[in-house]
Amino acid sequence: MSNNKEAMRQQLLDWITEDQDALVEFFSGFVAQASPNPPGDTRDATRYLADWLVAKRIDLQIVAPQEEMPNILAVTEGAGIGRHLVMNGHIDVFPVDENEKWTRGPWSGEIADGAVWGRGASDMKCGTSASIIAFEYLSRIKDHWPGKLVLTAVSDEETGGKWGTRYLLDHHADDCLGDCVLNAEPSGLNSIRFAEKGTLRLAIRVETPGAHGAYPHRSANANRIAADIIRDLDAINNLPVNMPGNMAKYLAKPEVRACIEDVMGEGAADVATRVTVNVGVVQGGVKVNMMPGVCRIEVDIRLPFGVEREDVLTEMNGILARYPAASMEVQEAASNPASASDPDHEMLGILQRVITDISDHRPVGISGIGATDCKFFRYKAVPAFVYGPSPDTMSRPDEHVPIEDFLHVVRTHTLAAFDYLTAEET
Repeated sequence: MSNNKEAMRQQLLDWITEDQDALVEFFSGFVAQASPNPPGDTRDATRYLADWLVAKRIDLQIVAPQEEMPNILAVTEGAGIGRHLVMNGHIDVFPVDENEKWTRGPWSGEIADGAVWGRGASDMKCGTSASIIAFEYLSRIKDHWPGKLVLTAVSDEETGGKWGTRYLLDHHADDCLGDCVLNAEPSGLNSIRFAEKGTLRLAIRVETPGAHGAYPHRSANANRIAADIIRDLDAINNLPVNMPGNMAKYLAKPEVRACIEDVMGEGAADVATRVTVNVGVVQGGVKVNMMPGVCRIEVDIRLPFGVEREDVLTEMNGILARYPAASMEVQEAASNPASASDPDHEMLGILQRVITDISDHRPVGISGIGATDCKFFRYKAVPAFVYGPSPDTMSRPDEHVPIEDFLHVVRTHTLAAFDYLTAEET
């Protein structure tokens, strides 16, 4: 590594150290900007980020195919022709259920006990903050790296990406379709995600005439039929998986299985290689003494490599054929196949080297069991990699990220982006 390059890397680290209190305040303020999706209004949170970037003299575009769901697109050109790196993160977060018990306000962004607290802290305002900060620091030294660096902060990740990452790739491809993507979704500090399972989202509607609760002879109970369907959905979990040999071999490695379970909990390594079914929504009935005539079910099915949506839909059609009162609709915006990048890609190695240099561990490349916007880049043959904070508290009451973990993610993404842009071609 040249002396000049090493000096620039040290400068980046020095800035992060000098600014760390301000960086934590920025992250905290971002969490305090409520952006639950649904309903999906992220304008306040987007304005907060845009104002910060503008104050740092960063030129940006607000791309808003839906007024209430704006996206931020910023581009920095380096010194000459080089690589094209995209940093991608999302602004929207899970909603807060009124029945959840929080010890700190879900939209407080409170800094306490060495952490930043609030809905979205982990998923993924920590990571999006890190991407924005890294982009700003690298923009300061653009004369010291070649190529093009792009920031995409999007507002429609939680509900499918149609108006977020997918829209930017379809309508701003010159900027957003790069050579590689860095994303800071919650991965756990011991893992780098280069692949993820696919999704199939279904809405099932059961409709019967309905009746007074004292007259069960006049109508079938839509809720009872829905319960039978939910029981039968267990068969989907047992669908055969014909995973490609190279992926199956990789995910069977003891160190990979151990890492998956360390990050995502005991049993996750098996979940990564099979179909899973979650019935996330059941809505039926109006009053206890009324026979419900309508019940609606929403089903989230996760697809490993080697299982296509058609395989699942064939099984689903067979199940529903037993229930004439039921109909099914595929939620296309949130249904996508599995995706993967090459685990031997240069970026994964760069991330591993950077993390080893600045910490006491070397992360392992794994496949995720959740979904990220990285899939949209991979579908277009752009390698995409995820490294971010622990997923342990995401979508749960008292969601939080330790400050040291946040600063670690900032350092990692800043240095990894710099190293990728300045790497010598072989």
